[in-house]
Amino acid sequence: MTYAAPQLAALVAVCDTGTFEAAARTLHVTPSAVSQRVRALESEVGQVLVRRATPCTPTDAGAVLVRLGRAQALLAAEARAELGLDPEDADGAVPRLDLGVAVNADSLATWFREVLAVVAQWPGVALGLHVEDQAWSHDLLREGRVLGAVTSDPVAVQGCRVEPLGTLRYRPAAAPALVGPGEAVRPDWSRLPMVVFNDKDALQDQWLARRGAAPPRVVHRVPTSADFVAAIEAGLGWGMVPEPQLVPALQAGALVALAGEEHLDVALHWQRWRLGSEVLDRLSDAVRGAARRHLRA
Repeated sequence: MTYAAPQLAALVAVCDTGTFEAAARTLHVTPSAVSQRVRALESEVGQVLVRRATPCTPTDAGAVLVRLGRAQALLAAEARAELGLDPEDADGAVPRLDLGVAVNADSLATWFREVLAVVAQWPGVALGLHVEDQAWSHDLLREGRVLGAVTSDPVAVQGCRVEPLGTLRYRPAAAPALVGPGEAVRPDWSRLPMVVFNDKDALQDQWLARRGAAPPRVVHRVPTSADFVAAIEAGLGWGMVPEPQLVPALQAGALVALAGEEHLDVALHWQRWRLGSEVLDRLSDAVRGAARRHLRA
């Protein structure tokens, strides 16, 4: 069964923007036209594809067709670029290829920046980054919102393939003023306030659980990677810091490592759609190369 490209594009736009009105502005048509295209697609499939809420989200069936719509759009854009044609660009501009990628904040702040430098050299490629915890990014793949994701899940999402990238090492750290002399080796975890990235950040809890320690009474939330480290350096609490960010802070005396050389390694994987796309292959090569140079084997 084949589906009309304008109908799939309308479905993708609604799910991306969250409303039929915003989708209409993106597609340069009326909201009524967007609604008609989505309803026609739902009639053809025989299932509801969009939850009409605020924001609009795809149903399970809708997510399947969102993935199809993105795949068709990517392959069509690649074909136009290869042929030197793009009917939407009358001024001769380079055809645009949209690449949605999910990556966790710690990777984005460290080794994944090398990938950005590579993609910056690709004319016409528009990178859409979704910053998500490595344990949750596979949901974006399943929903069809991204083409590839850095994830801690080694099990491939349906329609994707997965490969190991390496491990990102985390170590507990705090500002020197937060721990007393000699306390860094054997800290009193129940006394020290703790900093977490957000409600999905379980690294600190995993660390405490391995030591049979309960979470402290005071837990701060700082939801950006750079500010997370800055908050720990300011003495707000202790937290699990990625080694690439920790080493310079240790050398500068801004942080002290807790519990000696003990650490927590998070295995990262690259998941991407099973799609014969040249630009997606190039992206995978860039991710693989950066991980090989910066992550632990």
